[in-house]
Amino acid sequence: MKKLLVSLLLVVFAGAFTFAAGLEEYAPMPEPQPDIIEVAVSDGRFTTLAAALGAAGLVETLQGEGPFTVFAPTDDAFAKLPAGTVEALLNDIPTLTDILLYHVVSGKVMAADVVGLSSANAVNGDSISISLAGGGVKLNDSNVIITDIEAENGVIHVIDSVLLPPQ
Repeated sequence: MKKLLVSLLLVVFAGAFTFAAGLEEYAPMPEPQPDIIEVAVSDGRFTTLAAALGAAGLVETLQGEGPFTVFAPTDDAFAKLPAGTVEALLNDIPTLTDILLYHVVSGKVMAADVVGLSSANAVNGDSISISLAGGGVKLNDSNVIITDIEAENGVIHVIDSVLLPPQ
């Protein structure tokens, strides 16, 4: 009887273990992290950038697999441009696209990586100068003011001025 009870307990224990292990297959998948566009739009400081990306047809691209590093100018950064510049760019899609792609680097480049670089190649083909100044990082003449906002398909670094590709 004792042997039968031990055997029965072993069978029950093995069955419970197998059942519990099988549950892992059916565990809910973790919610996906938002993509770069979703992060930027939900932030609220990038409405001009979001509108420009939409006008240039780049939203789907930046929702793609990536990874991408985006140097994102805030609405205040766009406001620093001369009056009428944003409106003019919205009517000149090739130039707008070139400027926007100058803010994107292929790959996920975190702040710790940026400080070790002297330049980065933007996806538009031009180079962005990177320097350390006053305890911070400058991209050309723009200051990086917030770093490492992670998204599912890359990372965003916030900048205080719009980057303009070399002429």
